[in-house]
Amino acid sequence: MSGLFSTERLARGSASHPWLVILAWVILLVSSVAVSSTLFADAVTSEFNLIGDHDSKLAKELLEERLRGEPEFADLIVVKSATIKVDDPAFQQTVEAVVAGISALGPEIVRDIETFYDNNQEFQVSENRQATFFQAGIIGDLTVATEHIEEVHHALDAVALPEGFEVFITGQLTLGHEFIVTSEEDLKKGEAIGILIAIVILTIVFGAVAAMVLPIVMAVMSIAIAIGMAALAGQVFELNLFVSNIITMIGLAVGIDYSLFIVSRFREERRKGQEVVEAIAVAGGTASRAVLFSGMTVVLALIGLLIVPVTVFISLGLGAIFVVIVSVAAGLTLLPAILRVMGDKVNWLSIPKIGSRDPAPGEAPKQSIWSRLAAGVMKAPALSLVIAAGLLLAAGYSYLDISTGTSGVSSLPDGFRSKDGFNALQNDFGFGLDAPADVVIDGDMQSPQVLGAIDALTASLVGDDRFGEPRLETNAANDLGALVVPLSGDPTSKATTAAVEELRDKLIPDAFRGVQANVYIGGPSSDDIDLNDIALQYQPIVFAFVLGLSFILLMIVFRSIVIPATAIIMNLLSVGAAYGLLVLVFQKGIGNEIFGFEQDVIQPWMPLMLFTILFGLSMDYQVFLLSRIQERYNQTKNNAESVVHGVTTTAGLITGAAVIMVAVFAGFAAGRLVPLQQFGFGLAIAVLVDATVVRTVLVPSTMQLLGDRNWYLPSFLGWLPEFRIEAGTELAPEEIPAVGGND
Repeated sequence: MSGLFSTERLARGSASHPWLVILAWVILLVSSVAVSSTLFADAVTSEFNLIGDHDSKLAKELLEERLRGEPEFADLIVVKSATIKVDDPAFQQTVEAVVAGISALGPEIVRDIETFYDNNQEFQVSENRQATFFQAGIIGDLTVATEHIEEVHHALDAVALPEGFEVFITGQLTLGHEFIVTSEEDLKKGEAIGILIAIVILTIVFGAVAAMVLPIVMAVMSIAIAIGMAALAGQVFELNLFVSNIITMIGLAVGIDYSLFIVSRFREERRKGQEVVEAIAVAGGTASRAVLFSGMTVVLALIGLLIVPVTVFISLGLGAIFVVIVSVAAGLTLLPAILRVMGDKVNWLSIPKIGSRDPAPGEAPKQSIWSRLAAGVMKAPALSLVIAAGLLLAAGYSYLDISTGTSGVSSLPDGFRSKDGFNALQNDFGFGLDAPADVVIDGDMQSPQVLGAIDALTASLVGDDRFGEPRLETNAANDLGALVVPLSGDPTSKATTAAVEELRDKLIPDAFRGVQANVYIGGPSSDDIDLNDIALQYQPIVFAFVLGLSFILLMIVFRSIVIPATAIIMNLLSVGAAYGLLVLVFQKGIGNEIFGFEQDVIQPWMPLMLFTILFGLSMDYQVFLLSRIQERYNQTKNNAESVVHGVTTTAGLITGAAVIMVAVFAGFAAGRLVPLQQFGFGLAIAVLVDATVVRTVLVPSTMQLLGDRNWYLPSFLGWLPEFRIEAGTELAPEEIPAVGGND
């Protein structure tokens, strides 16, 4: 790269002052760990908040400002017996023991407990009179209340129940707490699986334990620093708690991959006889430069998430951007410094049977199954292209039937406290979580028109088993009211959200037609509807943004309009295949039991998240592969031989890197939460497709068919700056292969 910035000069400079660079990174690491340990917990929330004017958000704001004040949180506790009815003194004593157990936590944690025995409200008793429920108010905002609910759980577990009695608890806080705890456990499980398989693959690729350790250390450092950055960002922006999951997932994938490519190029140059610093400089001018541009494509794709006005998209986008930037920066500076200190000690603890696979100086790289397949593909490029593209299109076909929605309590695995409580409520009382729809009426609550509209709406709900009996709340000024409409079932289920959509789109407009009032509908179901609508609305915007920027960057990097166009089409095919298989497995339930996945709707944020991340990661392999092809083509001007050479020289590294990425993502897919299962599976399958079908079939066949036209750049774009990734040297005439021709 010409100009003021050069990855080669940066690598050489870092290698010239290794201990200073290492010290700077150690200080940054320690500072980040200190920041994250003190600030991260307060920087994240389990809420998915919307930005801008949306029905659910406007309803929530009006309720807080003019009716209810700051939201108060409460979970529902169910006490039931297999034989005794609530009218029996033994049942009352059991309920009072449960209340005493949680009340002992103090008014700074629990308040507003009112049982059937306090108010004689029959709706709190089941039809068979063998179960009753009551509400326990939990003090604090959502973050504090979610922490307090764990103490309530412990208090319930400590109550000595008579034989035949059971106690359940469910609600937003219990559900949120279990999501947090489970996501943390799944995160650790995913990390363990990913790192373990990475160790095996890196050992096979490098044939040396010392070289294997380097990429893992770099990835872990990048993750720790990125989490510190997220903790700082969380003091300004509201971040979702899943930001740590995305940082770890992407950090392990790209951190290991980037280091793998750089360390491999360094070792290759050392085998050619280069001095340590020169080998580092060459790796800096080639592999590090490819890492820089690969990282740029990932970041550009992830920036698309920041466009979407939902905190979860912004949070996950920022977290992934942070860890990619840190991984690239570490690869460009810290890794050269460490390599200078280690030198040939990077080959310590070699494993002869594995390590002996490296070619000797001047020896051509050994052919792998991938390079032989690429050569075979180029003998019948048109047929290969049609078959491969057809398979990917067929895999992606199911995406046309996608049904999006949010996973709720009913999608949790059996044995979760919140799910058991939800089932108890559903079975004994006919409703699910206490998450009603709030029909917020901004108008004169004493107006006959408004009151008549409320009566008409209430009448339309009576007898509909999807809704409970509505109750009306009004503020002191009588200029705002809320018709609280209980909902049956899981508030995030398709049936419940469909009922709320009908309430929003038909029942409310019919009742309030011509009435001087603004009506909004809030609650968890309404939140999910708005989230889904926003995701669908911004999907084409994000796609166009990411595709446009990626095309421009690749056009500048490869000085061609054909290369970026074909690369984008191939990546769209692999992403589409991942979409289709995701729908096939999770939504349609075909093969989900084989993997242990829950059959469920696709999360509304999943297509956007997968597209941006997959598009960026897919470009990684494209950039590394195409850069080697371009380097060879600039030397030989032989298109066919350059393609085979590029596939051959990158086959081992890209295969190893892809296996590591697939392992990391599969580790997260092995978790118990449906969102992480879908996310991990989608990423793993797309990387697998990209590293196999795309790299070994689509790229060779397409480039063979296009020939020298691959490198076509219109004359009117000749002014574009030249940023070559691989700064290879020209071959001598006798070194230029004569096989394959130029087409």
